[in-house]
Amino acid sequence: MLNPPLFDLFLKDDAKHDPMVNESYCETFGWVSKQNLARMQELTFKANEVLSKLFDDAGLILVDFKLEFGLFNGEVTLGDEFSPDGARLWDKETLDKMDKDRFRQSLGGVVEAYEAVAQRLGVKLD
Repeated sequence: MLNPPLFDLFLKDDAKHDPMVNESYCETFGWVSKQNLARMQELTFKANEVLSKLFDDAGLILVDFKLEFGLFNGEVTLGDEFSPDGARLWDKETLDKMDKDRFRQSLGGVVEAYEAVAQRLGVKLD
């Protein structure tokens, strides 16, 4: 785990292929205020702290993840789910990929990997 963790920003724009941006772009183009950006970073670091421990306890490495934020009633709000589709999770012992890269890299076993992650987290599957 990186210490301190990284906080990267990407512009959600499919036509531009979601380019990486920095805080200056956010301020200059009025995409997000300094105050809201600071809150996004705070929430991201808290999520990283909680999720890193959760997955570590389940025998997984949380390599990285993405969060999407929006405003609801003027408050910064997480506007996305958290799943193996928005994260990279590796088995701690084998370093096997248990995430979206199984599909992207044609490794196969996508459903099985996602089910294994769920089971390690204590979700009972029928």
